[in-house]
Amino acid sequence: MALPVPAPRAPLDGRPANRRRRADGSPVARWYAEVLGWAAVDGPPVRLPTGLRFDVLDLPVAAGLAVLRRVRGDWPVAVEGGRMRVLVAAGTADELPGLLDWLEWGGVALDLAAWGAGCRMTAPAPPGWEASGAPGASVWLRPPDPDRDVEATLAGLTETGATACAGLSGGSGLVRLVAVAAAECHRARLLAAARAGGAALG
Repeated sequence: MALPVPAPRAPLDGRPANRRRRADGSPVARWYAEVLGWAAVDGPPVRLPTGLRFDVLDLPVAAGLAVLRRVRGDWPVAVEGGRMRVLVAAGTADELPGLLDWLEWGGVALDLAAWGAGCRMTAPAPPGWEASGAPGASVWLRPPDPDRDVEATLAGLTETGATACAGLSGGSGLVRLVAVAAAECHRARLLAAARAGGAALG
């Protein structure tokens, strides 16, 4: 018998998604605050608090690239070092453990995490700006579009019942995204273990 998808958490606030404001600080911090309406903590490096306008799914780059090939969506995606950060709807970090249990990944060691309230993501250089050039620096792989309501593009737990089950085979909702991300993280872990075993035998 299929279990119901965990109920989505209420939004943190009712602010308009594209509310602009004047800000102090570095040009990068000002760009995020004034153009996207996102809070930014000046640096260096500038950091974007999660849990306010978005949360972040954090996973290995190799698994993340496989997810992007398999799941349709236009949510922003950043890369820093060997990690991929997929921006998802605020509240996702609280939903992830229950969602993984519902998808029968609970208790499986996955290199998959969600950052919510209290966490911070290093801010990539804004689209069209020159990146720092430092090895492993945070960069946008799929940048946010300042001309769109960015939050409206983020995958969130809005599906219920039959809609959620349909999300496992198509669409770009959170259920589909997490299901594929868990599978790809597990696949990457198994491949790494097989390579390590082969190297030990060699």
